[in-house]
Amino acid sequence: MAEANSAGTVLITGTTSGVGLNAAKALTDRGWTVVTANRDPVRAAQAAESMGIPSAKLHHLRMDLGDLESVRTGVETLVGSLAMPLDALVCNAAVYKPRLKQPEWSPQGYEISMATNHLGHFLLIQMLLADIQRSQHPAKRVVILGTVTANSKELGGKIPIPAPADLGDLSGFKAGFKAPIAMANAKAFKPGKAYKDSKLCNMITTQELHRRCHATTGIVFSSLYPGCVADTPLFRNTPKAFQKIFPWFQKNVTGGYVSQALAGERVAQVVADPGFNTSGVHWSWGNRQKQGGQQFSQELSDKASNPETAQGVWDCSMRLVGLT
Repeated sequence: MAEANSAGTVLITGTTSGVGLNAAKALTDRGWTVVTANRDPVRAAQAAESMGIPSAKLHHLRMDLGDLESVRTGVETLVGSLAMPLDALVCNAAVYKPRLKQPEWSPQGYEISMATNHLGHFLLIQMLLADIQRSQHPAKRVVILGTVTANSKELGGKIPIPAPADLGDLSGFKAGFKAPIAMANAKAFKPGKAYKDSKLCNMITTQELHRRCHATTGIVFSSLYPGCVADTPLFRNTPKAFQKIFPWFQKNVTGGYVSQALAGERVAQVVADPGFNTSGVHWSWGNRQKQGGQQFSQELSDKASNPETAQGVWDCSMRLVGLT
């Protein structure tokens, strides 16, 4: 592990289980203070206690990423109550509901996976940028969790089931993304693809934040794929057979399996360690895990890195979250 920067304060979304909870553990072990953002702060506190995370190192914030009003209220509460600067933000929370037959809708009327995974985080970032910019910490960073399944430069991103991540011409976004429109490209609803598309938006957002904001704010913007955390609660809405077979397959066939603890440690590295101080990078440890494997900058597909697409996603997202 690279020598860590001095401890700071980080907000992490989605810490009641999985990668987010383990990232909170890894960062508090480094001396960081963690603000957790979850729909259920009591559950977040219980989960942290079960991991042995000192309560003195934690602040729990109520925030439902799928509800833009909840995001706004949460930020107002945070800014009004946190007696310390915010140095970093980790956008980790996600929903994945591949068995839906019909789309679920957010309180604002948007398809729930895009609303939670992308739009809620997009608004959160916009509202906290100025606070993070004011930080004097040597590692002020915004980190977004990506996925291999949304990057067609990698094998996992080429899998056509249910369809590869593809935002098309953004016609669904441009038309307002309200029922019956449930996909960014305005085509037929496919729940697995909706998740992939939302994660593609996450990686696009990182790239556009880097282009627009790094030079003027000094914030390091990065995304990462920590490896296949095949037993994370993210997959709780998949068939029971899948929940048994998928981890076995990743451990014994692909070699891509990563434990929740290791994934959390990798998130903590991207937040806190000097070796990750390059903005605009999508960090990866590869699709096949190697003992002692080191991070590298993973090439992103044109769909994730095309500046015109990124500007379109940015402009549409600003309208959809009510900032323009």
